[in-house]
Amino acid sequence: MSVSKEEVTQVKGRGFLRNRGTDNFSGRLVSVGGLFSAKDLAAVAECAEKFGNGKVIFTSRLSAEIQGIPFEKIPEAEAFMAGHDLYFGGTGAKIRPITACKGTTCVYGNIDTHGLAQIIHDKFYIGMRDVKLPHKFKIGVGGCPNSCMKPSLNDVGIEGCKVFTFDEEKCRGCKKCAVAENCPSKAVSMVEGKAFTDKTKCTKCGVCVGKCPFGAVPGEAESACRVYVGGTWGKKQRMGTLLKNVYSSEMIPEIIEKVMLWYKENGYAKERLGAAIDRIGIDNFESAIASDDLLNRKEEILKAEIKQM
Repeated sequence: MSVSKEEVTQVKGRGFLRNRGTDNFSGRLVSVGGLFSAKDLAAVAECAEKFGNGKVIFTSRLSAEIQGIPFEKIPEAEAFMAGHDLYFGGTGAKIRPITACKGTTCVYGNIDTHGLAQIIHDKFYIGMRDVKLPHKFKIGVGGCPNSCMKPSLNDVGIEGCKVFTFDEEKCRGCKKCAVAENCPSKAVSMVEGKAFTDKTKCTKCGVCVGKCPFGAVPGEAESACRVYVGGTWGKKQRMGTLLKNVYSSEMIPEIIEKVMLWYKENGYAKERLGAAIDRIGIDNFESAIASDDLLNRKEEILKAEIKQM
């Protein structure tokens, strides 16, 4: 059979992308931060054998993509996976599936990345799946400044960090400073007999926490999040802008909602968030998300049509 252009567009909105030169499709199964159980993967494998060509590839957004599904078998594949509580999707000018690194179990992880990804997934990918935005809107959660998940290349990127303190009175001015030795960013140096942290270099990674044998940097430090906005990669690239404030994990959903509402209100059709921020100005953007005005006007903003150029 020959698949029409309209049919290709229709199933693309459900997460099925045409395989080049064929009437077969790859179906994207959405994960929560890339996490699948062994039971999930068994169901994915069975679906690939029954309805596809037996091959599965994991996308850069951590979806499991079943290849070679004939157009006429798409409804059967959808029903089969829904029976295992897994769903195809992840396309369109809206919030895309949430990505996350393995920070929950990683020795460098400063936050529970998968716990936070689940909250964001439920509130935004599921709760706001019908909200049309000017363009795609990607959210990534990283556990530390090692940046394996590249949060700075997402529309909203969350990066786990440590908010630590430095007790100058306990610093003994050691010739070989253990804090400086352990700092991967080389942000710590000795100045006039005391350890000095260059805040322009410090990424709040937390590696130095507890390393001073005299307690100048205490062994306990609060976990928090740095937030990047407006990052993109691909044909047009923009490094995300790091917001001035540091936020608790509990504050992140509200920050994301404000960013999304600002984008819905200010972005033009097919304009990415970063381009809208550059056009209007980062100071205006940060001022807008610092207040609750966007949340107070949520219904009005969501009902409005996307602005056209």
